[in-house]
Amino acid sequence: MQYGYFDGKNKEYLITKPNTPAPWANYLGSPEYGAIISGNAGGYSFVKSGANGRHIRYHFNSKDEPGRYIYVRDLENGDYWSGSWQPVGKDLEQYKSVCHHGTGYTNIVSNYDNIHTESLYYVPLNKTYEVWRMKVRNDGSKARKLALFGFVELTNNNNYEQDTVNLQYTLFISRTYYKNNMILQVINENTPEEQTWRFFGAAGAEVTAYDGDRDTFLGDYRSYGNPASVENGQCSNSLNYNTNSCGALQINVDLQPGEEKEIVFLLGQYDEKGASEILSHYKDLSVVDKELEELKAFWHSKLNRFQVQTPSDNLNNMINTWNAYQCFITFIWSRAASFQYSGLRNGLGYRDTVQDIQGIIHLDHEMALERLRLMISAQVSNGGGLPLVKFDHNPGHEGTPDDPEYVRETGHPHYRADDALWLFPTVIKYLNESGNWDFTDEIIPYSDKGEGTVYEHLRQALQFSLDRMGAHGMPVGLHADWNDCLRLGAKGESLFVAFQLYMAFKVFMEIAQNKNKPEDIQWAQGLLDELDDNIQKHAWENDQFVRGFTEDNYTIGSWENDEAKIWLNPQSWAVLSGAARPDQAKLAMDKVYENLRTDYGTMLFYPPFREYGLPVALMALFNASTKENGGIFSQPQGWLILAETMIGNGGRAFEYFLNCSPASMNDKAEIRKLEPYVHGQFVESKDSPYQGRAHVHWLTGTASTVMVSLVEGIMGVQPQFDGLRLNPCVPSDWTDFSMVREFRGKKLNIQVENKKGVQKGVTHIVINGEEIQGNLIPVAKMAPENNVLVIMG
Repeated sequence: MQYGYFDGKNKEYLITKPNTPAPWANYLGSPEYGAIISGNAGGYSFVKSGANGRHIRYHFNSKDEPGRYIYVRDLENGDYWSGSWQPVGKDLEQYKSVCHHGTGYTNIVSNYDNIHTESLYYVPLNKTYEVWRMKVRNDGSKARKLALFGFVELTNNNNYEQDTVNLQYTLFISRTYYKNNMILQVINENTPEEQTWRFFGAAGAEVTAYDGDRDTFLGDYRSYGNPASVENGQCSNSLNYNTNSCGALQINVDLQPGEEKEIVFLLGQYDEKGASEILSHYKDLSVVDKELEELKAFWHSKLNRFQVQTPSDNLNNMINTWNAYQCFITFIWSRAASFQYSGLRNGLGYRDTVQDIQGIIHLDHEMALERLRLMISAQVSNGGGLPLVKFDHNPGHEGTPDDPEYVRETGHPHYRADDALWLFPTVIKYLNESGNWDFTDEIIPYSDKGEGTVYEHLRQALQFSLDRMGAHGMPVGLHADWNDCLRLGAKGESLFVAFQLYMAFKVFMEIAQNKNKPEDIQWAQGLLDELDDNIQKHAWENDQFVRGFTEDNYTIGSWENDEAKIWLNPQSWAVLSGAARPDQAKLAMDKVYENLRTDYGTMLFYPPFREYGLPVALMALFNASTKENGGIFSQPQGWLILAETMIGNGGRAFEYFLNCSPASMNDKAEIRKLEPYVHGQFVESKDSPYQGRAHVHWLTGTASTVMVSLVEGIMGVQPQFDGLRLNPCVPSDWTDFSMVREFRGKKLNIQVENKKGVQKGVTHIVINGEEIQGNLIPVAKMAPENNVLVIMG
């Protein structure tokens, strides 16, 4: 069943049936002020941290409530509804709603009983408050008298856990006031050093009545769908003292036939002075349209740096808007706050964040560089990465997993084997995109002590793995090796990390070559050859690579095992790293296709663990075909797609994309449940009675891995030190397609012709009328704007 559709022109997803199988969300704001909103206006907001800056309540794993509600009541007949379908939930035969999720804004358009409303929600660019603008229009033939009620339930403590659990304390530190068209909430009023202020105000009309006490507004034994103040048609002018705070503002409006009025509600963590200044900014309500256009221009200017037009609308919508926008949201918020992440991770995961950077490098390499510097500064002087990088990270002065204080603060007592190795593919992507190779000489401190150039940081990351090798001459798995549920320990070895190290050596040698350091190339090459020999000797098993070895020499991922016989990641990473020989790559990838592919994506391994379990296979705690226990974990789908393009299988790569793309499930949303415009963390696989159901939306490394696979793999746009390589790998029936790409300040309008119906291969390129043999356009050949013709064959 379809619940909505993509609007590629406006870069929106339109939800046309509000009774979606799960809350379909959007993100508003920036790292300074974040907000999550569903198509029914459920969600929450916070300043800087979802854990320690929360000021709107939300009930997780429940009915998508409360949220940012605007109620409408007919003062003459007593009927009432909401600007979003929920929370009142009118009969959808009479109530019509279309939610426009866009880039940094959500606009919910509804019609009921001849009243048209538009409820626009956004956070203005570079501001730390949110705006709700309601337009209400009388489409009937008689005059109407209406009451509008803006409502938000406020937390009693910025810390989410304290507000939710510590009720013997947090219920008694909050109170509200009403002043000058706004509800003001103060927490810890008597202790200035602990004091927090919030406001909920209205602009565009005078407030008729208000409630600052949640229980008064809702009434006894009522829900958000039938609040007493709305049903009675009148707020009580209540204020909270020792219970639960809210902001509820009533504004009565008279509408002649065809007449439209606007009201703006504003919410943020400001005291009376700051709130009054914000409200005064909206005396002229036209500022809302200006801010909305500014927001669209900001996001669209980033997304428009790479746009495609292919025979697949599915792929076009994902590359041009939603996969790209999800990359930015995941980059900004990491795993900090969604409808599944409740905001309790008060920092950035190292591996997550370094991988997330890759997804935006082609769209905003300067933004990527800022975060890349941060993550390099979170590398410990021993070469490893801090498992959790605190939001207030202080380079040169941080503890490590070896320090009890860091462990107490973060809950991370162990290093992970892969963290710092993610720097290699990320740094080389940044260097090739920007051309800023001087970055390798930039001095950045280590997290705990000392400093080094970026180049020295990379060498130290190699050393971290070299200092921790196992009996087969491959890196040990430590606490985790990307898969948090696979605990190979200090002696067990990981093939995933072995292939990462293989790739890292190659990247290091490429950088060393550019820096003219032949002794470093010789050093790395010798170690690479040794690692290669060990992989070939111990890890190749006829037609697949194994996953690893435990401390007692049990082989994980052997075809001889009863469970977890074949794993996805060793096969794809053998190709990505270049370790697989051509015949091995074909055999391994064919075996993946035959044994792990499903219509909803490719399984992490199969069969699931049921008997072999702890302490190694922690994923055995999950139901079969769920998450890491043989589920369709989404992040590796991108690696799989990219690996297939590297060996020339454009048709299969595109098939894998369609299997895992959220847009492929737009007409089967009742199966997928999650939003059909963003990736989730995993999909239930074939041993589940709910195969195809997806979970944990938005904040997943899948956004980055799939984006890279589409841009560099299928579309074949691959920045190099000296230019831009164009090497698409596509289905053979794609006879022509086009791209627009900005690269180092140049614009390239790229047309690709594939009249011979090949999957991969470029015979020549024509740029601005000049023919170039091969597939690399040197930077020197590029004008400010370029017309490029790519001939495949």
